[in-house]
Amino acid sequence: MTLRHFDVLLIGGGVAAARCARTLRRRRHEGTILLVGEEPTLPYNRPPLSKELLRDGAPDDLVLAEPESWYERQAVELLTGRRVTALDTGARIAALDTGERVAFGRCLLATGGEPRRPPIPGAEGAFLLRTLRDARAISRRALEIGPGGRAVVIGGGFIGVEVSASLAALGLGVTMVELAPQPWGGALGEVVGDWATENLRRAGVHVRLGQRVTRLAEGEAWIGDERLPAGLVVAGVGVTPRTELASAAGIACDDGVVADASHRTSASSVFAAGDVARLPHPLDRSGRGIRVEHWHAAREGGEAAALAMLGEPPREPRAPWVFSEFAGATLDVVGWATAWDEEVVLGDLRSGRFALAYLADGQVAQVAITNAAIPIEAARTVVERSRTAAELGALFVG
Repeated sequence: MTLRHFDVLLIGGGVAAARCARTLRRRRHEGTILLVGEEPTLPYNRPPLSKELLRDGAPDDLVLAEPESWYERQAVELLTGRRVTALDTGARIAALDTGERVAFGRCLLATGGEPRRPPIPGAEGAFLLRTLRDARAISRRALEIGPGGRAVVIGGGFIGVEVSASLAALGLGVTMVELAPQPWGGALGEVVGDWATENLRRAGVHVRLGQRVTRLAEGEAWIGDERLPAGLVVAGVGVTPRTELASAAGIACDDGVVADASHRTSASSVFAAGDVARLPHPLDRSGRGIRVEHWHAAREGGEAAALAMLGEPPREPRAPWVFSEFAGATLDVVGWATAWDEEVVLGDLRSGRFALAYLADGQVAQVAITNAAIPIEAARTVVERSRTAAELGALFVG
C-alpha cells in the first residue's frame, strides 16, 4: 500500500481541528492537510447540542464548524468515520483503522474527551451527551415520552443544567440530581449557585442538591430508598480526556496531553488543542497547567497550534471563557480560580443581572457574569491584567 504524505495531520472532528485548518489556510499555508474524525459527520461545534439542537430541534447544519464546500475550496481532505489507531512520532507516521498508514510533517491531537458514566447499578441505561448522535437520541426519547413524561438528569454541571432546562422546555417533568450542595459542583460558590437553582426551578426543574442517584432500572431512578419515575435518564458527570493515542505514542500526559505555551507536546512534531490539552497559564497556581473543556478554548487552541506550526511565537494566553445558556438566562465565566479569598457582587442580585468577582490577593482571578451584565472582552482584559473589583465594576452595564 502506497504511503501518502500530508504536511499537516489533524486528528479530531471538532472545532479545534477545524479552526487549525482554517487558520493555516488564512495564513497562506499551501501544504497538504488531512483531517481525520471518528464521527461520520463533518467537524462541528458542540455547545448547541444541549441547547438549540435538543430544545428547538434545530437542523444539524446549525452546528457545523464549516460547510462541506469550505473543505473542498480550501483543499482540506476529510476522512470522517475513521480513527487513527497509532502514532509513530519518530517516523511521523499514523496508522488508521482502515489499515492505511499516512506520513505527516506536523500533527494536531484534538481527540477531546469521553463522557463518564456514573458508578452505579444500571448506569448503562442512562443517555450520555457528547456527540450529535447522542443529542438526537435524547431528543427522540424526549418526544417518545412526550409532555408530562418524567426525566431525571444526573449531575448539575454545565451539561446537566443545560439539558435539564432544555428538557423542561419540551414539557417534560425534570428532576436534576447533584451530589454537591450547589450546581457546578459548588465550583462557582453559593451566590451563582442559588441564582442558577432559582432559574431552574422557575423553568419547572425539580432541583435536588446534596443527593445522589444510587441506581437505575427501567423507567425509574433511585435516591436511596426513594423511587423517581424516569422515562428518560441523562447523565452529565464529566468527561475523561482521550489520551490513549498520545500515551501509547510516548507523549507526556497528565489528566490530558501536556503541552507548552505554543501547544507543542513532548513530541516536537505533535501539538494538542481542545478538551484533551493541558496548557500552562498565568492564572494557574498549581504549576500543572489547566485544561478547559469549552468551545472557546478549543477554537483559540486550534488557532494557536496552527500559528505555532507556522513558526510564529506563542501569544499570551487569554483568560479562559466558558459560556452557558439555560432557562432563559445566560452565564459567562471568565478567568480561572479553584480557590479565592473574597467574593464581590456587582449589581443587584434581585434583578438577576449581576456579576460576581472572585478575588485572590485582592485581584480579580475570575468573574461570573449573568445576563450580559459586563462586556466579555472587557472582563477578560481585567482578569488578564489582574485588576481590582472596582475596575471591573466600572464596566457594569446595568
